[in-house]
Amino acid sequence: MNIRLATMADCKELSKLKLEVWNTTYRGIYPEDKFTNYNFEMNEGKFKNLVEHPSIDLYVVEEGNRLIGYMDYGTPIRPFENYEQEIGLMYVLKDYQRQGIGKELFQLAAENMKQNGYHEFFVSCNKYNTPANCFYEAMGGKVIHIDEDEDDKSIPQITYLYQL
Repeated sequence: MNIRLATMADCKELSKLKLEVWNTTYRGIYPEDKFTNYNFEMNEGKFKNLVEHPSIDLYVVEEGNRLIGYMDYGTPIRPFENYEQEIGLMYVLKDYQRQGIGKELFQLAAENMKQNGYHEFFVSCNKYNTPANCFYEAMGGKVIHIDEDEDDKSIPQITYLYQL
């Protein structure tokens, strides 16, 4: 397994990986149209924007020649209160979960934020993604906000705060 900064050349594969992860993570939570109308080119563009963003680092996890996960951290894409740093995305394919990869990614982000002089960061996670919420709690997150329920279950989030 190798963790490295993402490159522009990874973005097409990251777009495919995102849908693959969503299929095992969010089926039954997200509306079906998020899967049937998934736009590979648009998502590839979103990953390219993250790679180019001056204050966000996007990392990929690869096993052999296959991307199996990704994580970004830095300036919040969707700001929350006055917090200056967040882990914005963190996904690992289901077959590779519970092997310490998420923990390694989390610690990489936390350590880099600390080295850059930050003292706290937040993570927002889908309210109905129970395994991920358990992970963020196990990593020491303090719940600081829970969104109200909505008909579209892809919207409500739980936000965790971490001290560095």
